[in-house]
Amino acid sequence: MGYRRFGLTTGHRKAMLRNLVTSLFRDERIETTGPRAKDVRSIAEKLVTVAKKGDLAARRQCLEYIYEEDVVRKLFDTIAPQYAERQGGYTRIIKVGYRRGDAAEMVLLELV
Repeated sequence: MGYRRFGLTTGHRKAMLRNLVTSLFRDERIETTGPRAKDVRSIAEKLVTVAKKGDLAARRQCLEYIYEEDVVRKLFDTIAPQYAERQGGYTRIIKVGYRRGDAAEMVLLELV
């Protein structure tokens, strides 16, 4: 299939992933389920790679996906320069256990 549906409609799934990516860049770490973290990691790493270019077109491309303008500013001013010499692998997934209610695997997704 190529991507996870999470049992959500297309719009809901896209909004959820955009919210998670925005939260990741704002807080620099989020706790979520394993499959969601894997999808968010893919998107976040692509956005960091785009942000490393640093030009106006890259900024507008990131603004299309990230909800908050101040988060995009943080991405371009602080996060992307940290990874200027790094060729990918900007995030880390750490398993933290299982959720009490439904035993879903919980992970901590953070920027390296």
